[in-house]
Amino acid sequence: MTEPAIPLKEFDEEMAGTRRTLERVPEDRGDWKPHEKSFPLGHLAQLVATMPGWFAPSLHEPYIDIAAGSGYSMQSTATLLGIFDEGVRSAREALETVTGNALQEPWSLKRGEMVLFTSPRGEVVRNHLSHLVHHRAQLTVYLRLLDVPVPALYGPSADERVF
Repeated sequence: MTEPAIPLKEFDEEMAGTRRTLERVPEDRGDWKPHEKSFPLGHLAQLVATMPGWFAPSLHEPYIDIAAGSGYSMQSTATLLGIFDEGVRSAREALETVTGNALQEPWSLKRGEMVLFTSPRGEVVRNHLSHLVHHRAQLTVYLRLLDVPVPALYGPSADERVF
């Protein structure tokens, strides 16, 4: 068996930490943002919740067209967790089944007819994971600024000593 683009243990751990973070998003503060140039909390949470849904299309389709996206809206934390869980399920299934030479096939990010970039599928999904971790980290800063307990992710947090 060939290895997946992301080791499944690593994927599972990152998704578990991301879910713990999303569970804490206060849905009554969706419009809050730490700075005028920042995303509102609800939009950042929606982005983090939907990012696992990028993995399967990136592994199965030749491109994603961001012009076809629906934009951001405010959704309940429960709705976001449902979206996240479905994305994680489909991502893990794709990671298990798309391996080997298929990871070297080209994949593109497009905006309409414009190709923004093309890279091998395996590199793309690794980048998706890094991108998700980046936005999850932003989300933990938002939580801290709102005095919401931050979950332990790679070790204890100031709020969770037990890991």
